[in-house]
Amino acid sequence: MPDKGEKVTVEVDGHRLTLSNLGKVLYPEAGFAKGEVIDYYSRIAPVLLPHLADRALTVKRYPNGVDDTFFFEKNASRSTPSWVRTINLPAPGSTKNRETIDYIVVEELPTLVFLANLAALELHVPQWRIPRRARTPRTDLVVFDLDPGPPATIVECCEVALLLRDLLVEDGMTPLAKTSGSKGMQVSVPVEVDDPAHTSDYAHAIARRLERARPDLVVSRMLKSLRPEKILVDWSQNNPAKTTVAPYSLRARPQPTVSTPLTWDEVEAGQHLSFTAHEVLARVDEHGDLFAPVLADGNRVRITGAMLADR
Repeated sequence: MPDKGEKVTVEVDGHRLTLSNLGKVLYPEAGFAKGEVIDYYSRIAPVLLPHLADRALTVKRYPNGVDDTFFFEKNASRSTPSWVRTINLPAPGSTKNRETIDYIVVEELPTLVFLANLAALELHVPQWRIPRRARTPRTDLVVFDLDPGPPATIVECCEVALLLRDLLVEDGMTPLAKTSGSKGMQVSVPVEVDDPAHTSDYAHAIARRLERARPDLVVSRMLKSLRPEKILVDWSQNNPAKTTVAPYSLRARPQPTVSTPLTWDEVEAGQHLSFTAHEVLARVDEHGDLFAPVLADGNRVRITGAMLADR
């Protein structure tokens, strides 16, 4: 590993990048340095990049490591190279009084390496895309964020994920599960919609169905007083202004854990599922991209008015 303050100039797919502080430890408990973060993102790129393509990126940066101050960054920094794709979008309610934001869109490995060098450990994306030839976002995913209220854990999240899977399959959906990389899980389905609001409405309807069926285990409302010992099925992540951690993104935990796609067999086993960067690279070598079906147009189901009804 290079010295902490050393700078190295590299060429990545035809683009020159200056990498700095490669020996700086960003995960102190694990001794996991910035150079290893860059290495992880470089090696995971073949399966990660398709899940970032055409999506406006929000990053969570930890310049001094996961135990120190962090900040979210939506607007492309001044150091962003000219070859990085950006898209300018309205910024209603911006805390910095911006009318628009220049979002980075990760299309290729050099952009991913550039961001990793900024200690952008976490990568968050919305449930919509803007292809190069399009002018408006295309909503293409519904996500259910399963958040355990202590002492509930990811084991109870697995139980809820299976109940959720059954409801989604009834509607013809193709659900995929992944760990959040933190305490919970997410279940996503590829969809088509005529109105972007339909994704939140559909997710909310499903969350309420689960809550009625298993009030002992599931809550669909955000009130903290309702959440102990239960799993919050957070449907609000489908708001166009919100983002969810991308599959294969690192998380800022004591260990370099990753938001990891799962098989349904693993979910059914109901174990304490947590995977580090090294483990995820091995999983991809063995299984490929378990989350690839969310990208397949053939798996998209149109959300209809009947699906939005309170069933």
